[in-house]
Amino acid sequence: MIKIIAGEKGTGKTARLVDDINSVAAQDNNVVCIERGTRLDQLLKPNVRLVNMTEYPVSGYEQLLAFICGICSKDYDLTHIYIDSICKVADNCDLEALKAFVTGLDAFLKDTQITASIIVSSKTDSLPEEIKCFC
Repeated sequence: MIKIIAGEKGTGKTARLVDDINSVAAQDNNVVCIERGTRLDQLLKPNVRLVNMTEYPVSGYEQLLAFICGICSKDYDLTHIYIDSICKVADNCDLEALKAFVTGLDAFLKDTQITASIIVSSKTDSLPEEIKCFC
C-alpha cells in the first residue's frame, strides 16, 4: 500500500511524517526512512533505519525503485518505508517520472505487507490523476 502526503513547502508534511514514523516504530514494527541528508536523524526513534541517499550512487526514479526492492529483499520483516521529499531523494522533480515510479512501486508492494509513505512537495491538484488516488 502507498500513501502520499502532498502539499506545498512549509505546510507541515515532514512533521506529520516524523509523528507517523515514531508512532509506527513504537509498535515494534520494522521501519526504514529514506531521505537525502540527515535532518531527521535526531527526530526519529533509534530503532528506525535511516537511509541517507547521499551515501549511495542512486539517481532517478528507476534506480530508486531498484534500491527499494533491494532493501525489501534483504529485510523480510519490513513493515513500513517512508520517503521524505521524493523529488530530492530521486534527484528528479518530473511528475510523469514520479507517476511511473509510484505505479511501479505499487505493483511491487501489491503482494506484501509493506506500507510506503511518500512526501511530495506539490499541491494535490497538480499531481497526475494516477497519483491523486494515493493521497
